[in-house]
Amino acid sequence: MRIFKNKTDLTTYVDVLKSEKKTLGFVPTMGALHQGHASLILEGLKENDFVAVSIFVNPTQFDNQEDLVKYPRTLDCDVELLKTISDEKIIVYAPTVSDIYGSNVTSTSFSYDGLEHEMEGKFRDGHFDGVGTIVKRLFEIVRPNKAYFGEKDFQQLMIIKKLVEKYEIPVTVVGCKIHRTEDGLAMSSRNTRLKLDYREAAPFIYETLKSVKQKFSKKSAYKVTDWVTKQFAKHELLELEYFIIAEVKTLKTVKRKSNKKTYRAFIAVYADDIRLIDNIALN
Repeated sequence: MRIFKNKTDLTTYVDVLKSEKKTLGFVPTMGALHQGHASLILEGLKENDFVAVSIFVNPTQFDNQEDLVKYPRTLDCDVELLKTISDEKIIVYAPTVSDIYGSNVTSTSFSYDGLEHEMEGKFRDGHFDGVGTIVKRLFEIVRPNKAYFGEKDFQQLMIIKKLVEKYEIPVTVVGCKIHRTEDGLAMSSRNTRLKLDYREAAPFIYETLKSVKQKFSKKSAYKVTDWVTKQFAKHELLELEYFIIAEVKTLKTVKRKSNKKTYRAFIAVYADDIRLIDNIALN
């Protein structure tokens, strides 16, 4: 497995692959890899000759600096996991902050036609500027044919598609279904930080979303949202930050349902000090 710590060496190697007409998939991560990441990489390997995996905890997308400090950094374990998937077809890019940003660790300001102001954008100041900055930079360095993102971060997926469209970046963005544990919890690197009682309680989030899907076919978005709020108000461990039913293309909260539109339910929940997000397609 080839592991690159700086963009100069990686660029040289990608040049070789391009000269040999090899296709390159890309899965950007912040490390602490799990089977959710593995599913994205496997999807990339089906469609490309090689897959590059970046492992970089990006400082500019954390609005909470304590969260940045606590974010798990497990490069050695990550590499071992990647080797179990493919030792020959995976390329690792694990740069330093200075390799990505130089001495100027700041975000570029982006407009995503309003997508950035919905949901997560209302609760995480500057988050999507940080996401756009790092993803655009990684696309420029790695130069993949296709890039793979999980639908757990659905708003991020839509924003990256908008970034590629507006900046005419020559990469195809592929959304992949949410990978879940056996009890339904959406896989996330943050899950490893959950205390036992909170981990046992966390599947309630997905159970609620499944009920939402059933209720949405018969009830209004307002009534479903009110029901979710009441369910979490009664829960002893999980604290609801937001629940929103939104139209998929705009991510704007639905006011009145239309048979001509596609909707998705989005949720953010605190399990102690760990923030968990999830979503589900409704129609």
